[in-house]
Amino acid sequence: MNQHILEAKNLSIRFGGLRAVDDVSFKAVRNKITTIIGPNGAGKSTLFNLISGLLRPNSGTVYVDGEKFRNVGPDTMQKAGLARSFQITNLFFELPVAENIRLAAQILEPKSRWAMPIRASVIAAKRVQELLERFDLKSKAEYLVGALSHGEQRRLEIAVALACKPKILLLDEPTQGMSHGDTEDTANLIKSLSEDVTILLIEHDIGLVMKISDYVLVMHQGQKLAEGTPEEVRANAAVQAAYFGHA
Repeated sequence: MNQHILEAKNLSIRFGGLRAVDDVSFKAVRNKITTIIGPNGAGKSTLFNLISGLLRPNSGTVYVDGEKFRNVGPDTMQKAGLARSFQITNLFFELPVAENIRLAAQILEPKSRWAMPIRASVIAAKRVQELLERFDLKSKAEYLVGALSHGEQRRLEIAVALACKPKILLLDEPTQGMSHGDTEDTANLIKSLSEDVTILLIEHDIGLVMKISDYVLVMHQGQKLAEGTPEEVRANAAVQAAYFGHA
């Protein structure tokens, strides 16, 4: 089995005269946490969009388990084993917590059951219960999502992304707007999830990044500035100058 489950090779995209992502390559190790950091506008979310198929690159290729993907949409990348969350909470606020997860887990059912009543979705129902338990949301299963706290909504969004049992989970600033306590709990949760899924993370909280990441990729003005272990990245002079603000 290939150690590197995901490889981005020479990914680039332009918006007019702006090179939002400029020839970026990196590899993600199976069941490890690879975190992408960089200032606002560095191209982090755009890189996620290229990997997940939301944007089509001007050049470059994505490989999942050695299989080549280029100029394909999010549905193809989802079938390849990718799932993601977004910076802005992306849930059905007028539906219950359990139903949000069930809708995402429905893809686990055979196509022959898709037109059948919900009670026939036994595989999806089992997945819902697993995730409610793991994300400590069982007591809130019937709550409307809009009634949850911000931290609970962000946690639910990760659960929804995991509902389809992906191989690779892309999390775009999952702790954004959280309290210190919620951030700490979510960091521990993300760390535990890497036992089952490879995680690609965008995060601004440098303390959290250094605590839970196995590898760190630093972006600056659309380009890869550095990569390595958290210790290697923290000690990199170019990263200190461009990101931490000192030489």
